[in-house]
Amino acid sequence: MTKVLVVDDNLAILNFLNVFLLQSGGFEPKTLQDSRDAFDLLKKEKFDVLLLDMDMPHVSGLDILKYINENNINIVTIVLTGVEDVDLAISAMKCGTFDYMLKPIDEEKLLDTIHNALKNVQLEQIKPGETGIASRDDLKHKRIFENIITNNEEMIRIFRYVEKFAVTDNSVLIWGESGSGKELIAKAIHEISKRKDKQFIAVNAGTFAHELFSSEFFGHEKGAFTGADKDKTGFIEEANGGTLFLDEIGELSLPIQVKLLRVLQEEEFYKLGSTKNIKVDVRIIAATNKNLFDEIQNGNFRKDLFFRLNINSINLPPLRERLEDIPLLANFFLGKFNEKYQKNVKKICPSLMNCLKNYPFPGNVRELMNIINSAIIIETGTELRRTSLPHFFHTQQCCDEELNNGLKPSSLQEIEKGHIRKVLNYTGGNRTKAADILGISRVNLHAKIKKYELE
Repeated sequence: MTKVLVVDDNLAILNFLNVFLLQSGGFEPKTLQDSRDAFDLLKKEKFDVLLLDMDMPHVSGLDILKYINENNINIVTIVLTGVEDVDLAISAMKCGTFDYMLKPIDEEKLLDTIHNALKNVQLEQIKPGETGIASRDDLKHKRIFENIITNNEEMIRIFRYVEKFAVTDNSVLIWGESGSGKELIAKAIHEISKRKDKQFIAVNAGTFAHELFSSEFFGHEKGAFTGADKDKTGFIEEANGGTLFLDEIGELSLPIQVKLLRVLQEEEFYKLGSTKNIKVDVRIIAATNKNLFDEIQNGNFRKDLFFRLNINSINLPPLRERLEDIPLLANFFLGKFNEKYQKNVKKICPSLMNCLKNYPFPGNVRELMNIINSAIIIETGTELRRTSLPHFFHTQQCCDEELNNGLKPSSLQEIEKGHIRKVLNYTGGNRTKAADILGISRVNLHAKIKKYELE
């Protein structure tokens, strides 16, 4: 039986949830109207799930969340509130809340959320090295993950999450730096899902100017604007029945966010220049390299869209936290580009491999791929050497002998700034080529150039 504690100052809601959970089966609910008693109750009894109101007299829901964190109480929290307050929602999420739901409560969604929360807990309780966590052997869909090169325990743990999330139709939000493999994870979700025989459409929101994105995304009717000489099918319609992957979702303009929210809520949209609504059945998987909580607070991202997208969440580690994967990936790319360019580079020299292991890779896996790609083109021997690396790489203090010279290591921001400057010098200021080498979008590169004052 799953023990559920419900804390709410509204007696009618407590009674409703008590009856609902009992009738649903598998739950042992306990209700609490006076939030002042929550601290003692949480300390004395063990509960699996906490359904928590936020706006209560005496002791608020946020106070209870802070108490849980400060005392390391192992409980999954789902916030239920009638107050649509973005600051409150962000504070709750930062305190480790699994989900945030507005009243009146959708019973089916609440059950799904509780079950998903409990599944996540089961996955998180598996310790590294136990029950094959560092192995793919017990994954149900091993073949799907074959093209994701990794031996990293956290990545394999993520594969387990993917298998759980994929069988639902819930939206998924993938967090991770540029080049960390977000699209590969999105494809895996699609290929495991019941939509696998339909289209998987991948769109990078950062590559379109805002005025063009609406037309590309929703399509348009002939004559909708100057140059629209024929009807156009948009990405959302192409993905009907399948999956639409929206990378860099944080780059979407607010007007487009409103239209995307309508697709998620109403499952319909309008083409540009048309008054006829089109019904669509599509699963949305979004990805971001931005902190969307900050974007919400700054007014750049809609909170209602965020909560629609963030039903299930995946956080991908950057390559610098997956050091054991660097040799695997480097040798994989060595074989791939040997075949592509009909070269005979048999191995990577040890000093170069050490250099790669100590480099921070701001562009992650995509940057490593581009570095090996470039190096193989230049290399004339049978061993990939440091002399084959792009010029900007030679000046980085990335090798063991350089890090051990007694100098204080640079911060990641300093390294990223210097690296971007050298890539821009390497490309002669060509931002499109620089973005490609770095493994980030041109929009993201422009933002970093502005941030580091590299104009």
